[in-house]
Amino acid sequence: MRIAGLVCTIVATAAVVGCGGGSKYVTVTIPPVLDVTQYERAALTTFTVENAKGSLHELATRRFAEYVLRAQRDVEVLEVGSAAATLQQVGEARFGAAAAKAVGSTHDVPVVFAGHLKVSNVKPSGGIIGGLSSLTTPHFEATVSVELDVALYSSRTGGTLWRAGAAASEKVGSLIINRGEPTFSAKDPNLAYGRLVDRLVSVVSQDLFPTYERRVVR
Repeated sequence: MRIAGLVCTIVATAAVVGCGGGSKYVTVTIPPVLDVTQYERAALTTFTVENAKGSLHELATRRFAEYVLRAQRDVEVLEVGSAAATLQQVGEARFGAAAAKAVGSTHDVPVVFAGHLKVSNVKPSGGIIGGLSSLTTPHFEATVSVELDVALYSSRTGGTLWRAGAAASEKVGSLIINRGEPTFSAKDPNLAYGRLVDRLVSVVSQDLFPTYERRVVR
């Protein structure tokens, strides 16, 4: 009898939960934290990179552009390439207010995306030492730590409108250590270190996507 009573209680509880006690649910769309569509057009400079050479920053820039366009389809992204010449022109070591205003003036855009990658803690896990010295050491793969910081600037005032950062460690392939500095070079960057870039970009671009919440309608 005790078991039968317990079964009845469980069934009754399940019925109440299933019926929701008369409650109904609705899925609510919450707008993205950063709405770039309000600006219609946004410039995107190629991300800069610190403590490394190669194509890591170029792949990260392309992937970020894909995420922006996927998240908000009513915005036009103008990829303007490297900001090195602009930084030299305005006298900034890192992208900031003066560079943002310069890019905006040149390309007639209201806002500018810029990002910076910092590579550290490179730990080679295999490879062949070449030549007669240890200055150049090719490696097949290594574990690296990378920080990505991306910001959106007003091209009118140079002020920062939004900023996001992410950090990740990953084992990557096709990496060469030259004089202590890693060089990211591969015929297929997506295969060599695409997963690392995806992890970083997916985190910094979260604010661009809407979110969804299930709420009770009483």
